[in-house]
Amino acid sequence: MPVHSHSNRLPSYNEFEPLFEGIERGRQRAERDFGVSVLWIFDAVRHFGVEAAKRVFELAVQHKDRGVIGVGIGGDESRGPAEQFRNPYRYAADNGLRLTAHAGESTGPESIWAALNIGAERLGHVLSAIRDPELIEVLAQRQIPVEICMSSNVHTGCLRELEQHPVRRLFDAGLLVTLNTDDPAMFHTSLSREYELAQDIFGFTDEHIRELARNSLEASFLPGEKKVLMLEKFDEAIERSEVSR
Repeated sequence: MPVHSHSNRLPSYNEFEPLFEGIERGRQRAERDFGVSVLWIFDAVRHFGVEAAKRVFELAVQHKDRGVIGVGIGGDESRGPAEQFRNPYRYAADNGLRLTAHAGESTGPESIWAALNIGAERLGHVLSAIRDPELIEVLAQRQIPVEICMSSNVHTGCLRELEQHPVRRLFDAGLLVTLNTDDPAMFHTSLSREYELAQDIFGFTDEHIRELARNSLEASFLPGEKKVLMLEKFDEAIERSEVSR
């Protein structure tokens, strides 16, 4: 959950708290009424600087008993190298939060290495990973989840056309690939649409699609016991669908 605006001024606590209170009530209702699990990740805009990120992470720590599970950094990688955020990441980890980072979206593989070096457990985009065989090997061996956002990468101009996307090569190399929307309203997509593109453009089979969906549960920051329960429900649903064919 971003807690920033498009200026470099963070909202004050008095501005932030009513907004968070509202969405947190929505999260609780979704879980109570519909069984939907949502956990918040506070995202800092890296080109706003380290001090701004520290304040975002401090807010995350203050709210970790209210569904906040992790922190991350997005924004312009070239203007906010991951190495600058080593201490804020350590602070977040020391306070029990999980760590994510956008990396290799508009920069080279060195940005992905840097995100790993500061402790990121899950990576967003990783377009440039395909240019570094050693990095691909590390990501595959360590099963670092990678959040692939195909439509987003085209809309932001990181790729000229969808067919250029390395998603299939990353999957075939053994990476723990998940499909994501990034921002469905902004990029005019949905999660089901991203799965359709994976099949129509990149030849993912039904079995592959099930693996991608299962990966998303594996990659989640859900507590272990809840993750196991969700995976069991997923497998049961797949079995029922196959029997009904």
